Amino acid sequence: MKLGRSFFSLYFIIIITFILFSWLLDEGWRSYLEQDVESYTGYKVMLEALGTYIENNPEQQWQELVANISNKFEVPLSLLPLTSLKQLDLNKDKTFKTGNTFVYYADDDVYLYHLLNDTRTLLTLGPAKMPTRPRLEALIRAGIMAVFGLLILVWLWPISKDLDGLRASAEKLGEGDFTAKAPKAKSEMMASMVHTFNMMAGRIKRLIDAHKELTNGVAHELRTPLARSKFALQMLDLTDDPDKQRRYKQQITNDVIELEELINEMLLYASFDSDKPVLKFSSVNIKQLIHQQLNSYDSTELELSFIDEAGDKDQVFPVDCDSHFITRALVNYLVNAKKYGQDKIQVTLSVEQGNCTICVEDNGQGISNEFKPVIFDAFSRGDNSRNRETGGFGLGLAIVSRIMEWHQGKAWVEDSPLGGASFYLSWPISQSI
Repeated sequence: MKLGRSFFSLYFIIIITFILFSWLLDEGWRSYLEQDVESYTGYKVMLEALGTYIENNPEQQWQELVANISNKFEVPLSLLPLTSLKQLDLNKDKTFKTGNTFVYYADDDVYLYHLLNDTRTLLTLGPAKMPTRPRLEALIRAGIMAVFGLLILVWLWPISKDLDGLRASAEKLGEGDFTAKAPKAKSEMMASMVHTFNMMAGRIKRLIDAHKELTNGVAHELRTPLARSKFALQMLDLTDDPDKQRRYKQQITNDVIELEELINEMLLYASFDSDKPVLKFSSVNIKQLIHQQLNSYDSTELELSFIDEAGDKDQVFPVDCDSHFITRALVNYLVNAKKYGQDKIQVTLSVEQGNCTICVEDNGQGISNEFKPVIFDAFSRGDNSRNRETGGFGLGLAIVSRIMEWHQGKAWVEDSPLGGASFYLSWPISQSI
């Protein structure tokens, strides 16, 4: 299976970092040895002890003693005159005094010089190999780094696959495939990013679809009143009958009014669909809001009833919502019920699983099952009982659906026991504002 370029880049960066870190550790070890080598080797202590031992013997025996010790313990000991080490310039070193030990480094070798008391003679140890890390520790370090490399490989592999999936989906999205979505994340670290990307892709698709739908709907809705107006204008030029002229002028006026209403409704829907407005959530007495809307209807024309299933009828029932938009949604339902029903409207308020639910029913002809799934789409007027002859542009219920989305709720329709349709609004009583 071929790995992506992003995976290789990230993996190599981490491996190179490990190699650099290992190199820095080695340099630090070497520097530490050069600064404090005697603390690791014990050479200095040994040399000072030997110097004290030799000084306690006659100077004529020093060479013999040093040779015996060197042979016996197999250490490179010797006595050198101070003048033989001009290259070290020991005389100018202020710290080099009688009884002191001087450590000198030459590549990987170490030389130690101990100046014997009251003499110009150096007890010399060297060349001795500079201490290095134990081989076992080096192998352990290499093993640890190999394990880390494997763990990083296992960790980066699903992240790389998720990034490749995101890249491929973004390319499809850029090419106009608005159904493209990133595959399910294989890594928990990328799950949030994949989810956010898919939400964005879904939002873009919905906006594009809505704009296409709006454009197609506008073209369809404008065509009929424009055609009627054009026909009326032509007939107006061909007739001298005052009554016909008045009728054609009235038809043109009605078409202009209809076009104005259509444009206003489409602009409102477009503003609702393009972006979520700033909602002003507050605690609202939903019972009072429903009564206010029902009281605005003439009771002589309709039989209005309100069924309160949310508790005591006199009790205040506070619900978190934007009262302006909830009122708009309820009014749209009531207008539909009055328009498509016969003479009876029933509003029911209930509480279901922490949600405030309002049901608006009518006793009209109802809605066919084929039309129910699309009735909340813009410009939907597919049902014969709810067609253009009764007015409207098929945007009112689409607006209701948007309002419910903003309230983290939903809108739907069912058959009513009254014979018509039951339209529902439902949203959480308490909003996480």
